[in-house]
Parts: sequence; structure tokens; C-alpha cells
Amino acid sequence: MLLVIDIGNSNVTIGCYEEDKLSFTARCSTDINKTGDQYAVDLYNILQLYKCDSDKIQDCIICSVVPTVNNALIHAVKMIIGKAPICVGPGIKTGLNIVIDNPAQLGADLVAGAVGAVDKYPLPCIILDLGTATTIFAVDKKGNFLGGAICAGVNLTLDALSSRTSMLPKISIDAPKSPIGTNTVDSMKSGLIFGTSAMIDGMISRFENTIGEECSVVATGGLSKTIIEHCEKDIVIDETLLLDGLKKIYRLNK
Repeated sequence: MLLVIDIGNSNVTIGCYEEDKLSFTARCSTDINKTGDQYAVDLYNILQLYKCDSDKIQDCIICSVVPTVNNALIHAVKMIIGKAPICVGPGIKTGLNIVIDNPAQLGADLVAGAVGAVDKYPLPCIILDLGTATTIFAVDKKGNFLGGAICAGVNLTLDALSSRTSMLPKISIDAPKSPIGTNTVDSMKSGLIFGTSAMIDGMISRFENTIGEECSVVATGGLSKTIIEHCEKDIVIDETLLLDGLKKIYRLNK
């Protein structure tokens, strides 16, 4: 079995593959203050919860956008499976031709998402990741990673509204009945949900105009279901895109 771990700003997503079958996915909070032993306890308990025998895990691959957590997770994985994981970064084969100004700056999560998209969807492809940040990136029909856009995520926007204004409350993230809110809460929800979905629709159009042809579009990330259902564009939701990309990268390197 292969253990795959995606360390994001808000959550650590964990999955385990038996050949091509994803046995389970689970999440725990990303905490820069946790020690490797504490993460090992979390990881061990998750494996037990999903009845996954750690003795059968042969290897692990990690991608991370939180460098301060990397060593703790590497230590945790060593404790659980008895060997160090592969970490996505410079020197790792991905199969992508990254044509941005400085390929070394590309986040490991974006690499994993792009590899997953290239492996699963027609090219050219636009990849959306709706997490702490909302990222929109493109791969052309030759498999070149072209670059993209980074926007504040929905939760970040809500935190800014609530903390930097005196009259706007902290609210739940769900769609109001109408884009025209008739009270403060619904007006905020409209801006967050419908505003973000309209931004995504507009950015997809701009990307396609720049690329010069229609693209397949895939979305992943914790808020993808909440936002994408309100988009007008045809967008596939793929909650395991990054994990599938990590599995592909592992096989390229083994």
C-alpha cells in the first residue's frame, strides 16, 4: 500500500492506495506547533479508524506548502512505516514541463494537482484549487504548465471582512436564496459564494481566450463543492485530484 499526504495551510489530507484503489481519505488540522510524535499519534489513529494496517504500507509520498510542518510529518511517517517518505520538490520527476519564470517557485500542491489533471482529463486543462487560497492554473495541450492566478480564498476573505470591519459578523459559508441580499448576512454570503463563483467563471473565460481554445476544467479543495455548484461553466469536481497526482508522481520516481 502507498500512503499519500498533502500538507495544506489549513488541513493535512491523508489517503492510502491499494494498487489503483483509494482505500480512504481523511483530514486533520495543520498545526505548526505539533511535534512529530503528536502527528504520529494522529496518523496512527487515522489508520486505525479506517482499519488500515500500517505494516502493509510499503511507502509514502508527501507534498507540502507548509515547510515548518514538513519535518514533523516526515518524523511521524518514519515512526509509523519505518522509512522516510518521498517529498515532492526539486529533483523529483513529475512529467510536467513547467514553463513559468522560476519553476522552483511552483508549490508542490500545484504540481500534484497538475499531474493528476494531466493523467485524468483532456488537455488543455484549467485546474482550480479552492482552499485557504483560491488558485487557478492551466496546462496546455502539450502538457506544459503555463502558470495561473492566486486569489484570496473564501475563508480568508470572510476573516478579513469580520476582523477589519466593525459591523460585519462571522458567518457560515453557504449560499443565500438570492444574489441580491436583503440583510447583512445574506449580502455577505452573496459576495462570498456568488462573487467567488462569478470570478471563477470570468477567469476561466480569460484563460481560454489566452490559450486560444476551450479547456476542460477540474476543481478540487475543501470549498469546491460549496462554490462550483453556483458556477455557470462546466466544471468537474474531483476531491482526490491531488492524492491521485501524488500517486502518479510516486510511480514516476519508482
